[in-house]
Amino acid sequence: MAVAENGDFADFYAATFRPLTLQLYAYTGDLTEAQDVVQEAFSRALPRWSKLSGYDDPAAWVRRVAWNLATSRWRRARRLLDLTRHQRVEPVAGPTPDRIALMEALTTLPPRHRQAVVLHYLADLPVNEIADIAGVAEGTVKSWLHRARAALAIRMADREPAGRETEDV
Repeated sequence: MAVAENGDFADFYAATFRPLTLQLYAYTGDLTEAQDVVQEAFSRALPRWSKLSGYDDPAAWVRRVAWNLATSRWRRARRLLDLTRHQRVEPVAGPTPDRIALMEALTTLPPRHRQAVVLHYLADLPVNEIADIAGVAEGTVKSWLHRARAALAIRMADREPAGRETEDV
């Protein structure tokens, strides 16, 4: 190969990347996967370039490495698929009506109020950390939390939980 004779890896790469990628694409059926394994093969060739450039066909070495990488990835994916087939799937309970109502109520809050509520009550962050994250004063975060709790209380009170209708006595 004339490109390899001059020892310039960049020229070798430019001349062989596309054809090798097309070959591996035909093998894997996934262009991104083909590009990944060919790129990995070239990255392994670069430190060995002084030796590989003397080969009659250095592209054959890169092709073999890329092909081996693709085969290894395919085998690994196959093993993972086999493992997941044999795992027992545990059913996960869906969200409760109360959780759905709370999520709907949270979406009605202004974004900064919702952020403060989520960080404080779900992520368990103190007010000072939320203030640092939001780039505001602690008092502002306290205000957001107060307003958000008030708005959520109103929205949740408007909703009658299923099976809990109150009777006038």
